[in-house]
Amino acid sequence: MNYCIIGTGNMAFFLAKRLTAAGHQCDGIYGRNKDAAEELASSVNSTVYERINDIKDNPDLCFLAVADNAIDTIAKNISFSNTVLVHTAGAVDISVIAGSARDCAVLWPIYSIMKNNLPNHRDIPCAWEANTNKASKYIQSVGHGVTDILFEAKSDLRNWLHLAAVIGNNFINHLMAICEEICIDHSLPFSTVQPIIEQTFELMKRSSPHNLQTGPARRGDYITLHKHNLLLQSHPLWQHIYKDISVSIESMYKDIPKEKILNR
Repeated sequence: MNYCIIGTGNMAFFLAKRLTAAGHQCDGIYGRNKDAAEELASSVNSTVYERINDIKDNPDLCFLAVADNAIDTIAKNISFSNTVLVHTAGAVDISVIAGSARDCAVLWPIYSIMKNNLPNHRDIPCAWEANTNKASKYIQSVGHGVTDILFEAKSDLRNWLHLAAVIGNNFINHLMAICEEICIDHSLPFSTVQPIIEQTFELMKRSSPHNLQTGPARRGDYITLHKHNLLLQSHPLWQHIYKDISVSIESMYKDIPKEKILNR
């Protein structure tokens, strides 16, 4: 199949390189950053559209690989009757682009994509959605060129999945950044806590996170919780996060007998 891409960010680079490697032909790249558009086009042996209006209703698919809040605005400049219009966002409904093309689809890789460190493996879960049989056929065809883990998820389910991804990726990364700052502030090497962080994620490959929970909130160790609360007095935002997560952990396990908690 042939395709075009609107956008020059991380997702655009990922899709263009994956699809081209899978044998699909890139008809052109459009982006406000001309240098980035030329770089991407050159890497997949394609050309650059000077204006968004230069994109004709010819490619099999056109990917809107742009920021979530820009999809609606850019889609209003498009009108396709033959090309399948695809956006790549997890938390944007397919209806947002429905007025711009007869055949619409979504392809959302559930992965943190960085163009300077693109993944080489194919174990990248991708959710797809389509509003017509044609769009369904096309998006699944190119989707298999991107990943070995492809599944259908309509907008309402994809919103929940996006929420889970934000908590599991963005929130955890923020907690790691706080952890790193605490170490830096007290002249402690961040490397001393990295093994336990790595251990946590290794264990989650083999067991449910619910069953792996440990720590003072899980044990009901209020002496330690209070001590940590005092240490965080100079960082009220971090203190708030610590309190809320501790309460959430305690609440999740409140029906478990105290003896069982203490003997973990």
